[in-house]
Amino acid sequence: MQWYRFRFPIKLTFAILLALLIGFHFNLETPRWAVMTACIVAGGSAFAAGGDPFSGALRHRGMLRIIGTFLGCIAALAIMIATIRAPALMLFLCCIWAGFCVWLSSLIKVENAYAWGLAGYTALIIVVSLNANGSFLLAPQFAVERCSEIIIGIVCAILADMLFSPRSIKQDIDREIDSLLVEQYKLMQLCVAHGDKGELDKIWTSLLRRTKALEGMRRHLMLESSRWQRVERRMWALNTQSLMLITQACETFLIQNTRKDYVPPQFQQLFGQPVENVGDIHKHMKIIRRLIATCGGKDAPPTISNWVGAATRYLLLLKGIQTNSRISRIEEGVLVGEPVVKMRSAESRHALINGIRTFVATAIGSLFWLWSGWSSGSAAMVMLAVITALAMRTPNPLMMAKDFLYGMIVAIPLGSLYYMLIMPATQQSMLLLCIALGGMAFICGVLIQRRQTGTLGALVGTVNIITLGNPMSFGVSSFLDNALGQAIGCFLALLVILLIRDTPKARTGRTLLNRFMYAAVAAMTTNKARRRENHLPALYHQLFMLLNMFPGDSDKFRIALLLIISHQRLRNADIPINDDLSAWHKQLRHTADRVIAAGSEEKRRQYFECLLAELDIYQEKLRHYEAPLSVTEPVQGLSVMLKKYQNALIQI
Repeated sequence: MQWYRFRFPIKLTFAILLALLIGFHFNLETPRWAVMTACIVAGGSAFAAGGDPFSGALRHRGMLRIIGTFLGCIAALAIMIATIRAPALMLFLCCIWAGFCVWLSSLIKVENAYAWGLAGYTALIIVVSLNANGSFLLAPQFAVERCSEIIIGIVCAILADMLFSPRSIKQDIDREIDSLLVEQYKLMQLCVAHGDKGELDKIWTSLLRRTKALEGMRRHLMLESSRWQRVERRMWALNTQSLMLITQACETFLIQNTRKDYVPPQFQQLFGQPVENVGDIHKHMKIIRRLIATCGGKDAPPTISNWVGAATRYLLLLKGIQTNSRISRIEEGVLVGEPVVKMRSAESRHALINGIRTFVATAIGSLFWLWSGWSSGSAAMVMLAVITALAMRTPNPLMMAKDFLYGMIVAIPLGSLYYMLIMPATQQSMLLLCIALGGMAFICGVLIQRRQTGTLGALVGTVNIITLGNPMSFGVSSFLDNALGQAIGCFLALLVILLIRDTPKARTGRTLLNRFMYAAVAAMTTNKARRRENHLPALYHQLFMLLNMFPGDSDKFRIALLLIISHQRLRNADIPINDDLSAWHKQLRHTADRVIAAGSEEKRRQYFECLLAELDIYQEKLRHYEAPLSVTEPVQGLSVMLKKYQNALIQI
C-alpha cells in the first residue's frame, strides 16, 4: 500500500481527536456531538468518493451540515413553542417536518439534498432528546449547544483537510478530457465502419457515464477555488460538445442501416486510420476538415460534418481547460452559442414515496414510544429519522439501510469493549483516551476509503453509544439501552423501506421515455429562439437516470437514444415557415403534452393514437408545401419509430 493511502485515515484521526480535545477543553456538556460530526463530515465524504475526497468536498459538505442544522434547530424551536403543552402533537409535527424535508431533498440537486435531509431529522432529534429528558424549558439552550458542537466538529474536519494536503481534481480532469476525446473518436470509427451493434452499445454507454462523471468533476473543481471559473465555463460547453459527438456518431450508424452508401469511401479510409492520443486526433481532424472543404459540403455526410465541428470545438475548449488561459473571442462564441434548457424533475412521485416513508416510520415509532414508555425509544427514533432521511436520496436506499444495520450490530461489541474496559482505564489521562480513540479512528479510516460495508456506521454508532460526556459516567444499563435502541431503530428503518415499496419506478421510466418523445415532437418548430435552445444536457441527464434505474434494459436505452437523435435531426431541419405549419406545431406539442399528463393507460393510448394521426396529417402538409428531404425524412422516421414502440411508451 502506497503512503498516500494513509493520508485519509490520518486526516480522519486528526479531525476526531481535535474535536475531542476542544470539546473537553471548553467543558462542553456533550462533546460527542462534535466528535460525531467530524466522523460524519470527513468519513461520509470519503465513503462517497471511495477514497480520500477531493479538495473542497469536505468544505461543501460541512457548509450543508451547518445550514441543515440551523434550519432544523429553528424548526424544532418553532414547533415546541407552538405545542409545548401537547407532546404527542409536537412529535407528530416533527414527523411531518421530517417527511417534508425528505420529499424536498428528493426533488433538488443531489449535491444539495444533504442539507434538507439533515434539517428534517435534526428537529426530530432535538424534540426526542428533550422529551426523553423531560426538560422542554431547556430547548433554546439545547439548540444553541447542538449548533455550537456541530460547528466545532465541522471546523475540525475542514482544518484536518487543509493541513493534510487536500487532493486537487484538476490533474484528473486534464487526463480525463484527453482520454474521453480518444474514445469519442474510436466510437466514430466504429459507426463509420458500421461495426458490431453490441460493441456500439457498450462504448456509447461507457462514454455517457464518463461524460456524466466529468460533469461531477466540474462541480468538485468549483469547490476548490474561485480561480477555476474560466475552466468551469469551458467545461460547461465541453459537456455539450461531448454529448453532441455521441449523438452524431450514433446517428451515422443508424442512417447506414438503411443507406449503405451514406459514408463516402474517402471518409471511411480517413476514419479507418488508428489513433493513440489527442495529437493523432488533431492531425486527422485537419485532414478531414480539408476534405470537407474540398467537397464543398455536397459529398460530406451532414452527421460527419456536424461531428467534425463538435470535435473541433472540443479541441479548442480542451486546450483552454488544461492551461486555464484567458478566454479568446472564438471561445467566447462557443461558450455563449446556445442557451441550455433545464427540464423539471421526473421523480415527483418517487420523492412523494420517500417523504411518506420517513413520515410513516417516525410517526409509528413516536406513537409506540409514547404508548410503551420504552427506555430505548429515543435512540431508536433518532436512527429511524437519520436513515430514512439520508438513505432515500441514494441510488440504493436498501443497501444504505443494511450498511447502517451491520455497522450498529458491530458497534455493540466494539462499544462494549471501549465503554466497559478501555474508557474507564483512561479516565486519568487525556493522552490515553486520545490514543484509544485515535487507534479506532485510524483503522476505520482505512476501511472507509475502501467502502467496506458497515464501517462508517460502526464508527459513528460506537462514538454515539460510548457517550463521551463531561463529566463521564459508566452506567451499563443506559449503555445497553442506547446500543439496543440504535440497532432496533436501524432494523425498523430497513423494515419500512422493504414494506413501503418504491412502486413508481416503472412509472418514472415511462414518464422519462415520454419526455424524450415530447422533446422530439417539440423540435418541429419554426420559432428561431426555440430552435437555438440546447436540450442535449437535459435529455442525456434523463437518459442517465434510465441507465441507473434499469441497468440491464438495453431496449429502453435504445428507444431513448433514437428519440434524442430524432430531436437533433428535427432541430436542424429546414422546416418551411408559414402560419399553417406553425399552428400545427403547436397542436402537436399540445397533444404530446397530454400523453405525458394522462392519468390512465386508456387515456394515454387515446392521446398517443391522436398524436400519430396528427403526425400523418403533418407529413401530408409537408409534402403539400414541398418541404425538402432533410425535413420529410426525419419526420417520417419519428412517426415510424413512435408506431413501432407505441406499447413501450404507453404501458407502465
